[in-house]
Amino acid sequence: MNKPQHVPVLLDEALEYLNVQPGGVYVDATLGLAGHSAAIAKKLGGKGRLICFDRDPQAMQAAQVRLEEVKAELGAEMPEVVYVAKAFSEAASELAPGSVDGLLADFGVSSLQLDEAHRGFSFRSEGPLDMRMDTRSGETAGQVVNQEDENELADLIYEFGEERRSRRIARAIVRARPISTTAELARIISAEAPSMKGEKIHPATRTFQALRIRVNNELGEIESLLKSAPSLLKPGGRLVLISFHSLEDRLVKDAFREAGRSKVFEVLTKKPVVAGRQEEMRNPRSRSAKLRAAQKV
Repeated sequence: MNKPQHVPVLLDEALEYLNVQPGGVYVDATLGLAGHSAAIAKKLGGKGRLICFDRDPQAMQAAQVRLEEVKAELGAEMPEVVYVAKAFSEAASELAPGSVDGLLADFGVSSLQLDEAHRGFSFRSEGPLDMRMDTRSGETAGQVVNQEDENELADLIYEFGEERRSRRIARAIVRARPISTTAELARIISAEAPSMKGEKIHPATRTFQALRIRVNNELGEIESLLKSAPSLLKPGGRLVLISFHSLEDRLVKDAFREAGRSKVFEVLTKKPVVAGRQEEMRNPRSRSAKLRAAQKV
């Protein structure tokens, strides 16, 4: 089995804004395949502490292997690593108030999830309609697609996918039920709502995004983290968040603006930080990434 290929997005920028200090306590709220965590560990040193959250058991297992490789490289300079197999929305119940020097979250879907067909995240390969980040519990995308009322299905595709043709797509989905695979769903959407002139994304992109957000309660997770982060950080602690679509970025932007007004945070990024041309060419998934950072006052 080939090792999953993973390139962490906006790595240099994330490290710069996180301002990792040797011996500090840092949280990677979205461990994924440990791309960001590996780099943080190398800056933290042997007296530091790195706390890693991920609700995806498969990603957690792969990340532990990666961080063991880093440990072999660093030896005594490897920080203590704590693994928390939970969603980052549960950070407040796992961390002591005022204990964290920096918290990083990358809200993107990991390479492992996208590239493995059996996870059901991608329309580019045949797989079951799953899309759960935590495969141990919760409803699948297949259950949503095959059981949701047509109007509710249209609403969630419009709201979470920002898809203007949501009514047509929902009607086509209901008409074609039962639908069992990602490729089958993608074909139904493409036939009913093909790409418009000048549009570069696949016709199913927005609908798949909407289903993934619904299945994993992604926006609710982000809202929970935004509420708890100020109490978890030490004075001067940094919060660095990487979003991949407008719904996520809007939540972060609004929360930062409000926290800035109330003097809870100093916002460090007046505009979101985006990938440079070289990174975009090296890692096309970085094109939609937006990084925002703030420091607790």
